[in-house]
Amino acid sequence: MQGLRTTSFYFALAALLALFFADLEITTKDPWFEIQRLSHGFAHPRFLDSSSLLNALLKTLAFAFQGVMVAAILGFLLALVFKYFWVRTFAAFIRAIHELFWALIFIQLTGLSSLTGFLAIVIPFTGIFAKVFAEILQETDQKAELSLPSNTSYLSKLLYTKFILAWPQLMAYISYRLECGIRSSAVLGFVGLPTLGFELESFFKQGDYAQAAALLYVFFMIIASLKYLLKPLLIPFYTLAAFIYLPPAAEISWSLVATFFGQDIVPISLQNNDLLAFMDWLTSMWHTQIQEGILNSLLLTQIALVSSAVLTLLLFPFASKLFFSKVPRAVGQSGLIIMRSCPEYLLAFVALLVFGPSMLPAILALTLHNSAVIAHLLALQTATLNFRADKSRGLNLYFYEVLPRLYGNFLALLFYRWEVILRETAILGMLGIPTLGFFIDSAFEEIRFDRAILLILITALLNILVDNVAVYFRQRLHLTSQPQSL
Repeated sequence: MQGLRTTSFYFALAALLALFFADLEITTKDPWFEIQRLSHGFAHPRFLDSSSLLNALLKTLAFAFQGVMVAAILGFLLALVFKYFWVRTFAAFIRAIHELFWALIFIQLTGLSSLTGFLAIVIPFTGIFAKVFAEILQETDQKAELSLPSNTSYLSKLLYTKFILAWPQLMAYISYRLECGIRSSAVLGFVGLPTLGFELESFFKQGDYAQAAALLYVFFMIIASLKYLLKPLLIPFYTLAAFIYLPPAAEISWSLVATFFGQDIVPISLQNNDLLAFMDWLTSMWHTQIQEGILNSLLLTQIALVSSAVLTLLLFPFASKLFFSKVPRAVGQSGLIIMRSCPEYLLAFVALLVFGPSMLPAILALTLHNSAVIAHLLALQTATLNFRADKSRGLNLYFYEVLPRLYGNFLALLFYRWEVILRETAILGMLGIPTLGFFIDSAFEEIRFDRAILLILITALLNILVDNVAVYFRQRLHLTSQPQSL
């Protein structure tokens, strides 16, 4: 327990120091006026065009089911050979690049097509599935496998021992990833793909908060109903329907693809075989963009990580039957569903309208979303705790009996979200916050693909580094290597 407290203290101290360097300025003249307009819109939602809403909704679901289910299959295959270094490296690299960045890359090759949306979800989700599935399979009970005859084939061992034992966890994680896939699919609309995010961005920019609220309420209802709709036997039918409704297709100009990979993403200095000029270009990029982008990304990540931790510890009792009765608990659980259903990008976009461009909207968005995810999982874990008949009540129960038992799992979940938070800080830069994502988005807008690809590679390497640091802390503190249902 001493190690957990020490680690928590230094992480909190690092976040406190980061606050001194973060830009938290509120730049709008009257944020309360915008808050009032938002509140009025959300209190009086309205639908004007149900056909466009239905079209955007169906495309959002189609991208999610196609991408997640194909990624689950590919990820499972990679998980079987995850012991090889090149497989682990490949999976880490593809999952380190956010879906929006993959979308921005494929837009240059396949346009605003259904294939772009499909690939933008399949690629990073495959890397995520590979890692998590490999850990789930590794942690299955080995007794059944050891009891088989020595000449049993690898495939038989896999199917009749590990696969059967891990099946509930595999399905639980696929269901969770489908929820994530729907959020990711919606966010793809912010780069032009015809999903709910495209409609939401249009309404928010126009100040039509009533229609935006109506769309969000529909989105929340879909996320909330997933646990009833995602029955294992129905998922293949949903996936098949998604491919029939929106088959991944695009008109591809292979000459443009060759130009993109052969010239557009290659710096001029390398095309001219001028290594000295290339080093000068890298140095200039470091001083003007990379250094600032990395610093702001890490500052934002550290602040959001610790603020998510604090808010999680405040929120999870409101969804636990240990602390509240049925009605207050239902309100608390509904609040967590809303907070975790909203993609960070959308939350930050709304906060940006209210507070203006700074790190504050990003911190609020990352904190609200991630704390809701972790609080939900901790609340579920409280149901598995056993207590004496004379257990404490209220604050004493929380501080002296529940929190000490859950704190290790809480930190494990937090370290798992660390890499996720860093990935999200990158895309939040597209809203004007000077993280690496800000410079990536600027490079795409200026058609400087060499800069964009370099910055995306830097973002991926930074994510891989943070993920390895998180793994180090989990191993050093002997935390659960794979939290349930994460």
